[in-house]
Amino acid sequence: MRYLLWHLVDDSAARNPDAEAIRCRGESLTYGALAAASNRLAHLLAEHGVRPGDRVGILMNKRVECAVAIYGIMKAGAAYVPLDPGAPTERHAFVANDCGIRCVVTEPRKRAAVSRLHAAHPLATVVGCEIESESEGCRSMGFAALEACEAARPPAVHAMEQDLSYILYTSGSTGVPKGIMHSHRSGLAWAEVTVDAYGFDGADRISNYAPLHFDLSTLDYFSAALAGSTTVMIPEDVTKVPASLAALIAGEALTVFYTVPLALTQLATSGCLDGNDCAQLRWVLFGGEQMPPKHLAALMAALPGARFCNVYGPTETNGCTHFPIAPDHVHDAPVPIGRPYRNVEALVVDADDQPVAPGEVGELLIRAPTLMRGYWGREELNARSAFLRREFAGVPDRFHRTGDLVYALPDDNLQFVGRKDRQIKSRGCRVDLDEVEAVMLALDSVSEAAVYPVTDGDGHQLIEARAIPAAHARGGETLSESMLRSLLRRQLPPYAVPVRLDIVDDFPRTSTGKVDRVTLAREATAARAPGGD
Repeated sequence: MRYLLWHLVDDSAARNPDAEAIRCRGESLTYGALAAASNRLAHLLAEHGVRPGDRVGILMNKRVECAVAIYGIMKAGAAYVPLDPGAPTERHAFVANDCGIRCVVTEPRKRAAVSRLHAAHPLATVVGCEIESESEGCRSMGFAALEACEAARPPAVHAMEQDLSYILYTSGSTGVPKGIMHSHRSGLAWAEVTVDAYGFDGADRISNYAPLHFDLSTLDYFSAALAGSTTVMIPEDVTKVPASLAALIAGEALTVFYTVPLALTQLATSGCLDGNDCAQLRWVLFGGEQMPPKHLAALMAALPGARFCNVYGPTETNGCTHFPIAPDHVHDAPVPIGRPYRNVEALVVDADDQPVAPGEVGELLIRAPTLMRGYWGREELNARSAFLRREFAGVPDRFHRTGDLVYALPDDNLQFVGRKDRQIKSRGCRVDLDEVEAVMLALDSVSEAAVYPVTDGDGHQLIEARAIPAAHARGGETLSESMLRSLLRRQLPPYAVPVRLDIVDDFPRTSTGKVDRVTLAREATAARAPGGD
């Protein structure tokens, strides 16, 4: 009976142990090897004090051991918590402290980062590298320690499908990141939905473009494991170079490419697909932000054998709607987010939580087995604003409030309009502008700050900000753009640092004295337009 996420790997190993499960930079693990290695890691974690329900951090760049870490942690009965390898120590320490991480699975290249984390938030166990011997109270070991474990089976841990399987941290509107809790059931339901919708099977080679802390990665791992497919990890440096990315798609004979629109836009505008044989690509899935129609058309012309699909869903719900794009689809209008997957219900409501008429704009609410359990440690948020609770035939159930504004098209597909709050997708990553602003305001050298989104020429959202210097900054330094950028890089992940920072004397304001962010965004967008300042 399959009811835990790690069952997916062991089931595929039982069916076809020699099938390739995961590969990265020419290294690979079969399903049999992945099942065995994750068993050994699970026993090692249990021997060093990890107990069911614990949260275990993963801090590593892309490598095949990422999959070992994911499944090994879950086999120990714990939940994995990805730590963004590009984020500063302060961010790692916040996440570790917030959800009580005492153990981290890492790699040798992250030794310095783990040492800094341990100094800020004491750890009990580190697996994957040895940190400084003077780190009292922390047991650390390299991957070689796994070889000493003989484990034909996972540890005898009692676990249920409702138990926590992973926590993904995203931006929070109060300036504090939120931990989104998913169960084995919600992750497994998402895998089942996608395998059904896109027909994945053992012959597929599915990309892993997104980093582990980005929710797109759950399809890459879990859906592939359910289908017995191969997950091909795309190294971080390759994702940044369109020519290298196109060469990898062709060289690895990918059949499914799941990514963010920015990556597809770069492929479309660079011409890098020319000369690379991508004939085996049958699905191009994209999500995270809106896809510019002109670049979508160019890609569809360049990859006539592939089908394209807009995949929509916040981290809280995994995916919930999709829009498979017909081969003859040619529109200048934004791509719809489509209709709910099977086993998903969508509800569009007004400010009073009443369903709106077709064609009217309202907030999108989602009810599905793919839904999160809630936000870690945010009981008031879980109880009062994250969900709409209703009864169906006398049985209570809940919808997640996505905060996204949509309306139904005449063919019942949903069209995305915007956000109720100040959360955006920038460079494919979810960023709450209020969190960035809160970090800026916390700096001694900043008196006031305003953060706002702008749209580049291709329809992507970028982050810009303005700051008013404090009258008496610590140390007497004059606030500069370079100084402010350096300070923000220590506090925020790279994708959340504004692309432009202006030091100003004042902001445009409303009649009530509030910062007029609408005007700021409009001015910034106009400046980016051809002929702008």
